[in-house]
Amino acid sequence: MKVCVVMDNGFEELEAMGPIALLRRAGLDVDLIGIENDSVTGRFGVTYSPVIPMDAYDFSKADCLVLPGGPHWQKIEKNEKILEQLRIFAQDKILAAICASPTILGKLGLLKGKRYTCFKSMDEDFGGEYIYAYAVTDGNLITGVSAAASIEFAFAIIEKLMGKEKCDEVKQSIYYDAAH
Repeated sequence: MKVCVVMDNGFEELEAMGPIALLRRAGLDVDLIGIENDSVTGRFGVTYSPVIPMDAYDFSKADCLVLPGGPHWQKIEKNEKILEQLRIFAQDKILAAICASPTILGKLGLLKGKRYTCFKSMDEDFGGEYIYAYAVTDGNLITGVSAAASIEFAFAIIEKLMGKEKCDEVKQSIYYDAAH
């Protein structure tokens, strides 16, 4: 299965790097997509290079689109090309967004009638049910609340794409114990 992680300069590193590492640990094929360039730099200076420029990427081959949060959300919500991809993925593929990024989905109407989470102070009336939890899955929509939820968010994606047994394997491989 193929996952694409879409980023622009200003992405939140923890919300990208943690899930990317865990998704790859699970054996998923993860492509890093830059909205405008062949490299992206996070809000704290970590750079991914090379990444695949969005205009050169075939989104139809991906099963899941992941949007990390961070200040880049303000650029993403104005980019009609990525907004169109979000609409397409929301129809019949897996769409995952964390922290500020679910608000982009909300403004597109993609959270209507859905259970979701996002950075609490950014929640608006998106027509769904806000749940204050690290990660919320509703059908093919997966949302995460904040950088603190990066691992739970990644586990929700792995479980959705590969099943609970594989997710439990990955948890065991990193000695994850939710009780501690």
